[in-house]
Amino acid sequence: MSITRFTRPLLSLLHESWSVYATLLRILVPALLVVKLLDMLGMTAWLSHWLAPLMAPLGLPEPLSLVWAATLLTNIYTGLVIFFEVTQNTPLTVAQVTVLGSLMAIGHSLPVEGAVARKAGVPWWLTLLLRVGGAWLLAWGLQWSYALGDWLQQANQVVWEPAPRDPSLSAWLWAQLQTLATIFFVILGLIALLRLLRRLGIERLIHRLLTPLLRLLGIGPAAANITVIGITLGLSFGAGLLLRETRSGSLSPRDILLTLCFLGLCHSLIEDTLLIMLVGADLSGLLWARLGFALVVIALLARLPWLPATLGGGGDEATRRAAKQER
Repeated sequence: MSITRFTRPLLSLLHESWSVYATLLRILVPALLVVKLLDMLGMTAWLSHWLAPLMAPLGLPEPLSLVWAATLLTNIYTGLVIFFEVTQNTPLTVAQVTVLGSLMAIGHSLPVEGAVARKAGVPWWLTLLLRVGGAWLLAWGLQWSYALGDWLQQANQVVWEPAPRDPSLSAWLWAQLQTLATIFFVILGLIALLRLLRRLGIERLIHRLLTPLLRLLGIGPAAANITVIGITLGLSFGAGLLLRETRSGSLSPRDILLTLCFLGLCHSLIEDTLLIMLVGADLSGLLWARLGFALVVIALLARLPWLPATLGGGGDEATRRAAKQER
């Protein structure tokens, strides 16, 4: 009896975790392969060329467009490696690095994270508008305010420098396998934690504490857990669990859309913020300005009367049926 008593919850946990993980794998693996192919075809350099004119209004040298292009297509770590390659002989201020860091914090890993968001119901055009347009708008606001107040104009000091990249295909493949394996164990731990919080009654407390903030954003309290996970750990983990909730029907299409849009602008506040701060960026832009910007944008987005119709551009069949029922 005792063995069954413990094995059933464990098997249930493993089954649920694998279900969420398998759903993510079907999205992540093709997206990662596409990203690698685009990089091999020179997409990063091409995108950098198109982004270059957007750097001057932000007070940034044009070569830094290559940093943002690499970050958009791959991830923040790759962007930081290229940052050191590009800025070896280019003195920058703390303000400039913070402005660049805000671009990277919002606009990164678009092929992968955009594919996950689309599966849950956010169309590509909205992801690009929020993640690219929103990143640029926040960076412009930061540059303007830092220049106006003469803040953070001292020379930038780098705390940490990432190791040089190994350009070989085998190194890339090994890195992706490690990342994908890590994701499974993180999801396993998250689902176990959520079950424990639910059993202890802490989940209800989290919902009550977040309800005023979520109400401001137009999001129902049922999305509280996903929001906390996405803000602290990242969009892929939060969206993976959100895909599960989408199929269960516990979240409305409106909640799904607004939650993912919010997480697109403001996710992984711990890891991404600390990582970019290591190259000299200031907390004011990476954390507080990004959080405030996300709150304002999503609060405004939630008040658009045509918002539910946006779901017609993305999501799986179950999500689209739910959207039609809501309308």
